[in-house]
Amino acid sequence: MNFPFYIARRYLFSKKSHNAINVISLISVCGVVIATIALVCALSVYNGFNDLVSSLFSHFDPELKITARYGKVFNPDNDTIRQIRNMPEIAIASEVLQDNALIKYKERQEVGVIKGVDNNFSQLVNIDSVLIDGEFKLSDEVANYAVLGIGLASHLGINAGFISPLEIYVPKRDQKVNMVNPASSFNIGYSFISAVFRINQQQYDDYYMLIPLEQARSLLHYENEVSALELKLKEGVSPEDVEKQIKACIGDQYIVQNRFEQQEASFKMMQVEKWITFLILCFILAIAIFNIVGSLSMLMIEKKDDVQTLRNIGASESQIQQIFLFEGWMISGFGALFGILAGLILCLLQQEYGFIQLGDTSGAFIIDAYPVHVLPGDICMIFITVLIIGFLAAWYPVRYLGRKWIQRR
Repeated sequence: MNFPFYIARRYLFSKKSHNAINVISLISVCGVVIATIALVCALSVYNGFNDLVSSLFSHFDPELKITARYGKVFNPDNDTIRQIRNMPEIAIASEVLQDNALIKYKERQEVGVIKGVDNNFSQLVNIDSVLIDGEFKLSDEVANYAVLGIGLASHLGINAGFISPLEIYVPKRDQKVNMVNPASSFNIGYSFISAVFRINQQQYDDYYMLIPLEQARSLLHYENEVSALELKLKEGVSPEDVEKQIKACIGDQYIVQNRFEQQEASFKMMQVEKWITFLILCFILAIAIFNIVGSLSMLMIEKKDDVQTLRNIGASESQIQQIFLFEGWMISGFGALFGILAGLILCLLQQEYGFIQLGDTSGAFIIDAYPVHVLPGDICMIFITVLIIGFLAAWYPVRYLGRKWIQRR
């Protein structure tokens, strides 16, 4: 066994002659444990919310989305797109055409986004699971139908099954505005309300309306153009691998996005919040760990006679410094291990039983308890961070204060 490490271990677990040293050492370990628990739990909760938001967007966003790099639309009837459709990893490819429109119901009107989708859209995403009224239907032999977000439906004062249709106004993109008769500058479409969805994401619930793809093309004056090709992959296929294949196939002509890239602003904001919280907790951890300075300083004073004995039997200055350096590092190391273990236990209990609630009333939020998701990478980073801060906290008293208290007499 390494000689400095052996002596440091004996000093850590042996009883000191001055009880204050024991108390300060215990406080140092407890401070590291509590700060480490906070790091594990905080990062795991942020991961849980990230997974929650991702699951909410999965009801509306496809696994992969292809859009034009230049312009709003592109023609899907070309060799490149057909090659992508025929890839063995692709389960469903759905054409989408969307744009802004004025949506009116009787005396109420709202500016929203019409999203024209084809018949396999319900297979592309799990839209049925977020319908709160009606059933998903886009058209039949008689009429076209629309599926609205709950916020948009509320603003218009409508619900599924209403007898009167919605009026959809879209400016004619290939004509100038007629100032004498502005109404003639709009294409007008009509849709009955078949269902209302709620995704709990404002950008969708308050603005989006699904209509048949052909109706969207008619309103926007397009023949077969689309604004996006949305893809669902087969089970067990890696989205990252397929995304790389598609990018290699289509080059710079199109943009390929996964779910995180489609909602880049939302997920980036969550990541920024996560790492700012991590830095704040690291600062608190550093304050807790610097109790090691006091503990080691008092220990070096107490062990001056032992240091002289070690010199007499041949220990070098470097080895003596390593003893106290290992002492401080073990305090932070044991604190990190116990803190990570306790944090993992708390996260598993929260995941299983949800004892920390989001609110006093059940059902007031999307979920009742704080979500948690422990990532091995976060645990490794926390452990390494604690060790680095602990090493720096131990290095200072050994390097500078030790010159006075363990110097050769």
